[in-house]
Amino acid sequence: MLLALAICAIVLVAINGVFATALRLRDKTAGAVEGSLPINRALARLHQDLKGTVSPGRYLAGDFRCGVPAVGATMGLSGEAGSAGLDFYTTTGSITDKAPWGDLQEVFYELKAPADRDQDGMDLVRCVHRNLLATAIQPPDIQWLMSGVQTLEFECYDGTQWRNTWDTSTTDTNLPVAVRIRIQLVAKPGQEAGMMQPIEMVVPLASQVRASLIAGGTE
Repeated sequence: MLLALAICAIVLVAINGVFATALRLRDKTAGAVEGSLPINRALARLHQDLKGTVSPGRYLAGDFRCGVPAVGATMGLSGEAGSAGLDFYTTTGSITDKAPWGDLQEVFYELKAPADRDQDGMDLVRCVHRNLLATAIQPPDIQWLMSGVQTLEFECYDGTQWRNTWDTSTTDTNLPVAVRIRIQLVAKPGQEAGMMQPIEMVVPLASQVRASLIAGGTE
């Protein structure tokens, strides 16, 4: 009987160790998945908006701006110090029976200081403006996407090189060929900031040449 009890005790200790290891692995996996969900949702939203980008000069469409002081101006906003901004028009607005707007909307991506001052990094937010016929500046709908962002960079490809600024209201007349997004997250406890690789995504745009109105027709 004593021998049987000793064998049972050894087996139970081994099972307890395996069970504790499995629980730690489950908690670690669940934490990793939960932490990646906001990142995946933010990248999916950015990709969807950029794929629906409307060329400048169209009806109800506005300019495409990246990294210039005018970003967010039509919403009464401007990029905060140290943040990058991307402001453009896209066809991703939801159409419902209760919403008096079409599918065209203006979106503005930027970093904002978090509401929790103890939180490291900044928040990535998506500002949406749908009443494009308003005669006065309308406050946008500000949507939180993710937190813990150290830096946010947008770059536009013109066919030959990547540029960190783009403005179709001034020198640029068309959409860029592609937009590259680079997100650097805040280092977690125990991690070295220099060892963390930024999150990157490149989205090609369906760029169309803007027609120039001339007497007797267009070219």
